[in-house]
Amino acid sequence: MHKKRYYYLIRIQYLGFRFSGWQKQPQHKTVEGMLTKTLKFILPDTKFKILGAGRTDAKVSALDMAFELFLFDTPIEDLDKFKTEFNRNLPSDIRITGLDEVNKEFNIIKDSRQKEYVYLFSFGEKNHPYCAPFLTNIVDDLDIDLMIKSAELFIGTHDFSAFTARLQPSTKVVRTIDSCQIKKNTVLKANFFPEVSYALHIKGAGFMRYQIRMIMGALIQLGKGELLLSDIKEALNNNNTTTLTYVAPGSGLMLYNLDFE
Repeated sequence: MHKKRYYYLIRIQYLGFRFSGWQKQPQHKTVEGMLTKTLKFILPDTKFKILGAGRTDAKVSALDMAFELFLFDTPIEDLDKFKTEFNRNLPSDIRITGLDEVNKEFNIIKDSRQKEYVYLFSFGEKNHPYCAPFLTNIVDDLDIDLMIKSAELFIGTHDFSAFTARLQPSTKVVRTIDSCQIKKNTVLKANFFPEVSYALHIKGAGFMRYQIRMIMGALIQLGKGELLLSDIKEALNNNNTTTLTYVAPGSGLMLYNLDFE
């Protein structure tokens, strides 16, 4: 029987391009799996478990993700030293950015107040290959002005059942999006990036599986002329009959900011 449990909130960044998402899966390289493997190495005699603030899909990155570390019986004596040791043993595409002790009342799932995701994309020309982990590249021309205007349609409370995959009966499909806008990308820059790229910024308390990637997919199809503005409006109706099938690639998406109560 364990005498005491200790709780820590750990902030993390990662490049998701070589990972099969956050959640640990047999025979797959995942962020959670890599964290667990590293913790077993640096805490060989300590029982622990971890719980993420959410689950990112394959190839999705994070500039501000968090997970809770539960330690049994033995606390971390020096937080700064532990953070340094953790980073030293993690691969170069994962970094610990913050480590704080919390109390047992903290709930990493329920206390998450708002998440901001960013989806980076470019269009019109083939990108430099080094862009692949960061930017989705649409070689076709897009009506970017129409896409910018139409992104506002997603703001507010809507039935988003058309914007998810593998819908389960228990899934909460009515969600609220606090803001949604497309603007020029200032989040990431590199000398091999195209001269102009764009970013979809979207904020809300929580999102369904593929929801943001399907919103981005619908906007891309709108920009190509494959969907009409009326199709998107219909897809947001409670009794919609519109079927959306395009899920934008995971590599353009990142969890940009995570706020807790």
